[in-house]
Amino acid sequence: MEVKKSPKADLEGKKSTWLLIGYVLILAFMFVAFEWSERDKQVLMAQGPVEVTFEEEMVPITQQEQPQTPPPPQAPSAEEVLKIVENDANIEETEVATSEDKGEAVQVVSTGPAVVVEEVVEEEPIFQVVEEMPSFPGGDAECMRFLSKNIKYPTIAQENGIQGRVILQFVVNKDGSIVDVTVARSVDPYLDKEAVRVVKMMPKWTPGKQRGKPVRVKYTLPVMFRLQ
Repeated sequence: MEVKKSPKADLEGKKSTWLLIGYVLILAFMFVAFEWSERDKQVLMAQGPVEVTFEEEMVPITQQEQPQTPPPPQAPSAEEVLKIVENDANIEETEVATSEDKGEAVQVVSTGPAVVVEEVVEEEPIFQVVEEMPSFPGGDAECMRFLSKNIKYPTIAQENGIQGRVILQFVVNKDGSIVDVTVARSVDPYLDKEAVRVVKMMPKWTPGKQRGKPVRVKYTLPVMFRLQ
């Protein structure tokens, strides 16, 4: 028995038709793709670089002010003109007799420049060693007692445990006053300052003597700072 196919179920006959439809769709898709890329290209070209214009800022020109010359002085007005008033007062004339009228000789007295005599004060020498050295009133014991009574140990030196002997030098004048106190050997700035302060407080000493006359003598005095 021969099997017959239905014309509707025959797919081989419609193969060429579907193939043509596929080609048409592919061509349409490619056409649309080309058109789309061209449109994008036109849009990008429209957004190309734009020329930027710069506006130049005009700077105003500064002009230097010329110095103004002062106006010339004005001439005095008619009201400011001085009026000369005649003086009718009677003035008694006095005659002065000169040396020629009297027939006397003229004496010429020459006065030279005034000479100022400056008194040169010679500084008295300062002795290091003399026959009788200066001394504190009451002797060395009273001097040590005066120092221990008036010296105030600096707080900073106490906290840091600083102690030692400060050696001072000063000049005892002929009247026993103490001047030119200096530090010959230093231990600590605070200790040095306290030692100088106390020595300047001392009363007048008994001045030193050379050949029976009081003279200026440089004296060295040690001041001891010791923590107990």
